[in-house]
Amino acid sequence: MSYFDAASAAPLHAVARQALTASLDEGWADPARLYREGRRARMLLDAAREATAEAVGCRADELVFTASGTSAVHSGIAGALAGRRRAGRHLIVSAVEHSSVLHAAEVHQAGGGTVTEVTVGRTGAVSPSGFAAALRPDTALACLQSANHEVGTVQPVAEVAASCRAAGVPLLVDAAQSLGWGPVEGAWSLLAASAHKWGGPPGVGLLVVRKGERFAPQGPRDERESGRAAGFGNLPAIVAAAASLRAVRAEAAEEEVRLRELTERIRARVPGLVPEVEVVGDPERRLPGIVTFSCLYVDGETLLHELDRAGFSVSSGSSCTSSTLTPSHVLRAMGVLSEGNIRVSLPPGTREEDVERFLAVLPEVVAGVREKLGAPVSTGEAVSRPGEDTALVVDALGRRCPIPVIELAKVIGDVPVGGTVRVLADDEAARLDIPAWCEMRGQQYLGEEPAPGGTSYTIRRLT
Repeated sequence: MSYFDAASAAPLHAVARQALTASLDEGWADPARLYREGRRARMLLDAAREATAEAVGCRADELVFTASGTSAVHSGIAGALAGRRRAGRHLIVSAVEHSSVLHAAEVHQAGGGTVTEVTVGRTGAVSPSGFAAALRPDTALACLQSANHEVGTVQPVAEVAASCRAAGVPLLVDAAQSLGWGPVEGAWSLLAASAHKWGGPPGVGLLVVRKGERFAPQGPRDERESGRAAGFGNLPAIVAAAASLRAVRAEAAEEEVRLRELTERIRARVPGLVPEVEVVGDPERRLPGIVTFSCLYVDGETLLHELDRAGFSVSSGSSCTSSTLTPSHVLRAMGVLSEGNIRVSLPPGTREEDVERFLAVLPEVVAGVREKLGAPVSTGEAVSRPGEDTALVVDALGRRCPIPVIELAKVIGDVPVGGTVRVLADDEAARLDIPAWCEMRGQQYLGEEPAPGGTSYTIRRLT
C-alpha cells in the first residue's frame, strides 16, 4: 500500500518513535514537582521546548505546547483578539484558511465581531496588496496560513506580515503544513502548528506568541504553559514531537529536491495520461510534496475507493467525499473544478517506483469510473444539425455532481455555436463545477438564476 496523504497526517518518523519509547520511562511524572522524577520530567520538557523554539525561530519562553494544532489556532485567535479588544473587533482571514481558523472566525462573528475574508486567485494565493487593503483602524488580528493544506500553494507571508506590522496589527500564521520544511519568514506575531503534520505523534500542537504582543488567554486559567494551555501535557509525545522536528529539518534539503521532482512528474504527466484534467495550485510557489488535480466527469468518492483498491491512499476536496456534500471551501475560493478532485501528498521517503505505479494505474481507474457514470468519451466535437433549437434544457434536479456536468457535456454539441444550454441542478457543487467546466472547455458561462426546485445555470456554446 502506498500512503500518499501526508498532508493529513505524516507517518510517524523513526526518531519520534524512538524518543516516544524512551521518554515513556523518563517523562511520566509531573514536571511541576520538585522531587527527582518531577525534575527529570522538567528537564525533558525544557529541552523539548528549546529544540522546538530553535526550529521555529523564536524564544523558548514564547512557545507553549497544546493538545493539538486546532487547539493552538483557537487559543491563539481568541487570546489575541481579547488582548486587543481596545483596538477593535475586526478580524481578517484568507478565504482558503484551514477550517480551524474559519470556525474560530465564525465564533468571533457570532459574538458581535466583524470578519473580512480576503479572496485568492486561481492558484490559491492571496494578493499582498489585497490583504493590505483589508486592514482597518479597528483590525485586531489578521490570520494567514504559510502554505495551503489542499493544493500546496505557498502564501506571501513575509509581504503580508510587513503590511500588518506597518499598520500595527499582529499576524497569526498557521504553519502546520510548512514547519517541517523550514521556519516561516517575515515579521509574524503569532504562530500555530501541529506535530502530526511533520511526522511527530498526534495530540501535540504548538503556539508561539512573540514577546510584546498583547495576549489574554481565554477560559479558566491554568498555571501550566504560561497559562495558555490548560492541563497535564503529554510529555512523551512532546519530546517525540521535538525530536522528529529536528530530524525532518536535518533531512529537509535533500527530501525537498527529491519530492519536488516526483510531484513535478505527476503534474506534468497526469494531463497527458488522463483526458479532461485540471492541475490546480501554484506551479512554482508550492510545498515540495503536494500536487492536486481534478478530473472531469468523475465521482470523487468512487475514485478514492478505486484508488484505495489499487493500493493508493489519497485524499480529495470533492463534495461527494465530505459529510456536508458541499465542495471544498479552498477549491470554491479558487474557482477551480471540484469534481473528481485528488490530492497527492507524498511523505518523506516516498519511492520513485510507487509514483510510477500510481501514474500507470490512474488512467485505467479514471476511465473505469467515467464509464460507470456514462460520461462522454469526447466533448465539444459534435456539429449542430440544421433546424435545431438554439437552446436546450438539461434537467439534472435531484442528481449529484458530476452528473449535471456530464449531461451538459453530452448536449453542448447539439446546439449551434452561439446557442445556449440551461442546466437545472440542486447540487451545491454545480455552482462551482459548471463555470469551471466552461473555462476548461472554452465555453461561455452566462450566470445562474433561481429555478423551481433548484438553480438554472446558462451556458453559451463558443466552440
